[in-house]
Amino acid sequence: MTDGSHENVPSRQRRRFPGLSSRAYEHPADRSALVALRRLSGFDTVFKALSGLLPERSLRLLFLSDSVRVSDAQFAHLNGMLRDACYILDLEQVPSMYVTQDPKPNAMCIGLDEPIIVVTTGLVELLDEEEMRAVIGHEVGHALSGHAVYRTVLLFLTGLATKIAWIPLGNVAIMAIVTALREWFRKSELSADRAGLLVGQDLRASMRGLMKIAGGNHLHEMNVDAFLEQAEEYEAGGDLRDSVLKILNVLPRSHPFTTVRAAELKKWAESRDHQRIMDGHYPRRSEDKDASVTDSFRESASHYADSVRSSKDPLMKLVGDIAGGAGDLGGKLRDRFGGSSGGTGGAGRAGEAGGEGRTASD
Repeated sequence: MTDGSHENVPSRQRRRFPGLSSRAYEHPADRSALVALRRLSGFDTVFKALSGLLPERSLRLLFLSDSVRVSDAQFAHLNGMLRDACYILDLEQVPSMYVTQDPKPNAMCIGLDEPIIVVTTGLVELLDEEEMRAVIGHEVGHALSGHAVYRTVLLFLTGLATKIAWIPLGNVAIMAIVTALREWFRKSELSADRAGLLVGQDLRASMRGLMKIAGGNHLHEMNVDAFLEQAEEYEAGGDLRDSVLKILNVLPRSHPFTTVRAAELKKWAESRDHQRIMDGHYPRRSEDKDASVTDSFRESASHYADSVRSSKDPLMKLVGDIAGGAGDLGGKLRDRFGGSSGGTGGAGRAGEAGGEGRTASD
């Protein structure tokens, strides 16, 4: 860790959030996925074992020996952004931060006892100052939320699963935990994007950064509105087969798709919850011990219900129809899988849909 003292050093004045609790910006899906992860059979046992075995000291020595540590003497502009982000989110201890040589734009926050932020040269070279400020705020948000521990476990288990893949059934249990960790981490990225916006306080910069990560440094060829239209087309397009393919495409990923992140962040930026935080009305860390778990569950359940109701995705619409007790679900399945509109009865159509559904899955 670097010295915990820091001061506000932004290129322009930004609001600060003293005592901010991570509950203020955490996405409901993030909390729900983390609860589900902790309930996964065997996770507690694996997590406790790894917490004592993971080579954290080795990890720190690796970055110390083979990367550049951000400080007043090295990458001073990044150091200023890091200290400013910690000041705005009121993170008392400033994490160590390293720049590592890698042409692929990426950043991460890892560590068990103390978080470490790592950014690649590809990212530093791709983003301008305000875009980079949002990314650093994103990683500081991970640190404030305590995400670094689970991210470290995910990295270790992913490598372990690859090493033992040749053993029959040897990696089945580990891959179950890795899959659950990835699902949580994708949701945690939505929370950290919100933290990045609270730090940068410039939605356009956050949008530009996400577009660059998706399409490179060609802003003159890109348009925010058109980029967001892609997210809407991705969510609404196709039939149930496309919905299944979306799920299969996202499973191996550690991050949500970039257009989806942009749409989620824009939606939150325009919400009453975001405005209340900017006005100084937000949960404090001093109140965390009194926070109701039941209220968190209720908020998460409400979020998912609203998501299902408002989603344009064919699978989510079907889920809403089932929850609403809609009739002729066999016909709906057939129609949404792209079957013909012919047929004489609900039962017959259900049989046809079942056959088509199996073909689509195969």
